[in-house]
Parts: sequence; C-alpha cells; structure tokens
Amino acid sequence: MRVLVVERDPTYSRASTVLSVGGIRQQFSLPENIRLSLFSAAFLRNINDYLCVPNEPPVDLQFQPSGYLFLASQRGAATLEAGVKLQREEGAKVALLSPSQLKAKFPWINTEDVAVASYGLENEGWFDPWSLLNAFRRKAMSLGVLSCVGEAKSFITPAEDEMPLMARDRVKYVNVRLPDSPEQQPVACAIVVIAAGAWSGELLATATASLPGGSLAPLPIQPRKRFVYMWHCPDGPGLECPFLIDTSGAYFRREGIAGNFLGGMSPPEGDEPDPRDLEVDHNFFQEQVWPRLAHRVPPFQTLKVRSSWAGYYDYNTFDQNGVLGRHPQLQNVFVVGGFSGHGLQQAPAAGRATAELLLHGRCSTMDVGRLAPGRLLHGEPLREAAIV
Repeated sequence: MRVLVVERDPTYSRASTVLSVGGIRQQFSLPENIRLSLFSAAFLRNINDYLCVPNEPPVDLQFQPSGYLFLASQRGAATLEAGVKLQREEGAKVALLSPSQLKAKFPWINTEDVAVASYGLENEGWFDPWSLLNAFRRKAMSLGVLSCVGEAKSFITPAEDEMPLMARDRVKYVNVRLPDSPEQQPVACAIVVIAAGAWSGELLATATASLPGGSLAPLPIQPRKRFVYMWHCPDGPGLECPFLIDTSGAYFRREGIAGNFLGGMSPPEGDEPDPRDLEVDHNFFQEQVWPRLAHRVPPFQTLKVRSSWAGYYDYNTFDQNGVLGRHPQLQNVFVVGGFSGHGLQQAPAAGRATAELLLHGRCSTMDVGRLAPGRLLHGEPLREAAIV
C-alpha cells in the first residue's frame, strides 16, 4: 500500500492542531467520545512505543497531568452527574465533588453558584500540540508515507463505459492543484480519506460538485473561529490548577509555572465571529470572558492579558460530534472530521479506527460505529453535551 498525504499548508500556520490549547479529557456525555479519549490517553502515555524513529530523539509531548474540572449549576447538575456515571462505566476515573469538597480542594474558587463539580483523576491534562503533530509526521515519513504540497480540488469517478453501475460510486482520481500553478494533476487512488479539519465540508462540496448525477448530500463541517487569550496573574492558582470549565462556558488552564494562564470561551450560537480571517476580538475578552473568570476566581480581577490568537474548530453543525467512517454515497471515500473542538485529543484513536475500517471493514479496538457519516444522511443526530 502506498499512502500520499496532500497538504496545502506545510507550515501548518492555520492548522487547528497547532492553534489549540492541547487538552485531553474523558469527561464526555457519549460513550464513543469517552472510548476515543481513553485510547488516546494510553497512546500518549506510551507514545514512544508507537512514534519513535530510530536514531532520532524520543518524543516529548511536555504533558502536564492535571484533571479537567467541570463546574455545574443547579440547572446542569443532573446532566453532569449522569455523565460521570457513564464515564465511570466506560473505565474513566472521575470524582464528583460537592461545593464544600470543591472549596477544600481548590480554595481559590468561588463556589457560591456551584451545585456540583466533576474532576478527572487520571488520563487528563494538556500537552504541546506541535510536538504531537511533528511526531506523527516524522513517523509517517520514516515508514514511507509520501507527502505532497497541494490542494485537492475535485474527484473523478469512472465513466459509464468503464465500470458497472455500483462501481461508478467510487473516486478514481483526485485532481490536485500544485502551488503557484493553475494546472491540476490527477492522482490515481483506491481509497480517499478526507481529514481536512475545518475545511472538510468545503473540500467535499467542491470536489464532488462536477460529478455526474448532481452534488452529494453536504458534509455539515465548517470552520468556527475561537479566540485564545494568555494572561498573567501572580496571585492566581498554583501548580495544582486544573483545566477548569466554568458553569458559564468560560475555561482556563495554567501555562507554565510563572503565573501565566490560557483561556477563552465559545460565543453564543447566534453570534459567531467571521471565520474568513484569524483576527482576535479583544473586546470579547473584556466584555464576555474576563467577567466570568473574575467571578469564579477572584484573583483574576487583576489579571493582565499578555497575548492572544485565534484558531478554528472543525465544527459539525448537525450535532457537534465527530464524523468517522465510510461516506454513504462514495464507496471508497472515508471521512474523519467534525469533532468540534476535541479532534486533537482524539486523533490517535480516530486514526486507529480509520485504519481498521480501511483494512478490515470494521473497528475492533473500540466501538464507534454510531459516528459513521450515515447518520447525517438519515437525519439522526448524536449530540455531545460536553462541548467547550
């Protein structure tokens, strides 16, 4: 088998991976997401067993083991408690904390409107996203994977006189446009994997627009811009600081050991920022994020913002959940995307599941069959409640 990776941005300057905050957790509301993240946690813990390259330095992800801490108001308490029950059934180690227990463990938290909290006891924390991306790329190249700088523009299916009817629903060539060239080069393929992150929906729509018989059902994955802010607060939480998800949706984590923190929050559904650029809205922090942070952690009232950036969620507008499996209308096309903010942490597991589908026709390591793209075509949402 020969594998070709087509990448339009070899610097990864706009890639969601390198612009993320690098968290991993098992605190999800769906068993599929818990399973994916449990597998990924074990993969990351033993990463040099999988991604080491002879005569190259070992992989160092700079992993910071610190649990996620989800806070719930009275309104969200039942949902949080049900999630913890499921997480424990799937093998995750998660504790429920009452407000008094929460205050005893993290005295700097204002608990006045918190009804219950969940805290990950193992396999949670954060790591350096660039190190993981580079490790995957280095290992792939060492195994003979080919890499091409270009952009997939269109699919070509067999002509009517070439193949029987059922076989026409296959991609025979992918037209790739090379840098600084108006021409497109056809690449013959037996299998196509769409793993273009936030641009997966656009890629599929563009690539299939000229296929005979009309366009296919759209893939509801689109870029959603998210802001990340870094601030300094010398009186803020110390080394025991978790990755905290507030009742309001604001989040933060420690960055290093010098009183620096990273954080942000997703905007309301009807107030999404323009995704055509990666400009940062500083007023969003001042007006939306900071008041929520300062309410939850009083020392943050005096924080000083030091830097900021924006990145993309590969957002599944259908049900905010990953899409993983064979395309329902193209037999040899597989989709991996739409994870809506938890794609990086689940990438090792999603890669394993995709490889098993390609080679064996089913996933044997973990049951993630419900994430298949068919649910989009049939209008069967699979909603994840714990989207940050």
